[in-house]
Amino acid sequence: MAMRAAASAAPRGLRRLFCTNTANPSSSFPFIPPPSTGTQPARSVAEPNTNLFISGLSKRTTSDKLREEFSKFGEVVQARVVTDRVSGYSKGFGFVKYATLEDAAKGIEGMDGKFLDGWVIFAEYARPRPPPGQPVYDMPPHYGRQ
Repeated sequence: MAMRAAASAAPRGLRRLFCTNTANPSSSFPFIPPPSTGTQPARSVAEPNTNLFISGLSKRTTSDKLREEFSKFGEVVQARVVTDRVSGYSKGFGFVKYATLEDAAKGIEGMDGKFLDGWVIFAEYARPRPPPGQPVYDMPPHYGRQ
C-alpha cells in the first residue's frame, strides 16, 4: 500500500518512465531505436563450397548424429561437432563436408532452420580461415591497444 501511495506521489515523468501499466494507451514507449545504416551487411556471404558450417547444435549432438541427419541430402565425406577439450561437450557448432557442391546446396536447403535434438540449427557455407597474422574484420576493435 505504501508503494502505491509513493508511486502516485511521484512526479508524472518518473511515473511514466517506470510504469509497466499498458492500460493507458495514450502513453507511448519512450525508447526510439536508432535508424539502421544499411550500408554494410553484418556478415558477408561465403562463396559456395562443399564445407558447411552448422550452428545452434545441442550439447548432446554427436558427430555421428550430425552425419546421419545430413547424409539424407547427399554423400557426406566428413561430419564433425566441435567439442570442449575439458568437458567433452559440444560447443554448439560443427562442420559437414559433402562430396559435391550440389549435395552441399541440398544439405543447406534441407537442414537450415530445422530441429536437431530439440534445437533449431542453421546451416551455411563455411568461410575459409584467414591466414595467420591477418586481422579479422567481423571482430570489434581491441580497446586499449594502439
